[in-house]
This record gives sequence, C-alpha cells and structure tokens, in this order.
Amino acid sequence: MTGVTASDGPDASAQPNGASRRRGRPPRTESADTRDRILTAAREEFSERGYEKTSVRGIAKAAGVDSALVHHYFGTKEQVFEAAVEVAFAPALQGRDTVLEGPLDEVGERMTRMIIGLWENPVTRTPLLAIVRSAVNNETAAAVFRRLVVTQLLRRIAGQLDPPDAELRAELAAAQLVGIAMVRYVIRVEPLASADPEQIIRRVAPVVQGHLTGH
Repeated sequence: MTGVTASDGPDASAQPNGASRRRGRPPRTESADTRDRILTAAREEFSERGYEKTSVRGIAKAAGVDSALVHHYFGTKEQVFEAAVEVAFAPALQGRDTVLEGPLDEVGERMTRMIIGLWENPVTRTPLLAIVRSAVNNETAAAVFRRLVVTQLLRRIAGQLDPPDAELRAELAAAQLVGIAMVRYVIRVEPLASADPEQIIRRVAPVVQGHLTGH
C-alpha cells in the first residue's frame, strides 16, 4: 500500500483555479498577508453581494483560505464587516485630524471638502457604496456603521465644539453630508448627480458650518 505524501494531507485542498486553499493558521510570517487578503476578499464580497448574501465561507473561498482562518482573524461575519468598514473608512478617520485643524469658523468647509473628496475618488467610492448599501438594507450592518461613525468620527469632532449640544450638532452636519452622498452617488438624482463638486461644496459647506457652530 502506497504511503500518503505530504501534499495529499489535509493542509491543502485543490481549488478550481489550480491554487491551494490553506487550512488552519498560517506561519507567523504569512499572517499579515493572509489577513490583508481576507479583508480584500471581504470588501469585494460585501460590495458585490451586500451584507445579507455574503457569508464567511464565501469570503474564505474568495481569499483562498479555510473558513477557520477568517474566524481566527476576525470572528463573526459582523466583525469581518466591521473590519472591512474600518479599512474603507480609514481615509475619513485619517482626514478628521485635518478637519479639526485650523480656525473653527472654517471647519464646515473642511469637513464638507473631505467627505465629498472621498466620494469623488473612485478608489474610496466603491467600498463606501458597499457600506452605505449594506447599512440601508441590513440593521446589523447599519449598527456597525453607526458605531464606527459615531465613536471614531463624530465624537472627535463634537469634542472640539462648545457644549451642551455638540454631539447633536455634529450628527446634524454628518446627516447633511450623508444625505448629499445618497442622492448624488447612490440614487444619482439629477442635476445633483452631475453637478460640479466645487459647486456642491460652496453651497453645502455654509449649511454644515451652521450645524457645527451655529453661524
């Protein structure tokens, strides 16, 4: 009887494209690459299928790994989605410090310009569309989105405003910009969908400024 070789064992399984799907935990040197590959696959799956139709198994298959690795790095599907949202939303979180720098009477324009800029950039627009569409259609996805936006973005901005209703004012400003994004980039209502971004910024920034500072 012929012995079983290492390639016949359970550590690798053939895939339709000829690649092998790794099972179990990868060596430590491969961990960062594997995690990034899973996140990339997750963003693509959520973008194409939405939250409800995306599964951990589907993400694992797209990433070329075993489902156990997805659970190992991220846990549940909700946690995978949250990690994917954080990566996609990272430019906004990085840009919030720029928004908070400079005179307070110009914060509305800086915030408006940052958010419109993210939507105008094709690289960041695609994952943002996936996030918004998932949040609109699924309460779990919406809760993740709210938690990320409120905790990491709005509260930081509200912290720079005068009490007592700073958080409400920051949320109203965010609602203004999310509404613009929905109508322009998701629903694509004309003439807003085709309007020049600078024209939008000029008209919307004073409204956002009014929400944030009252003048």
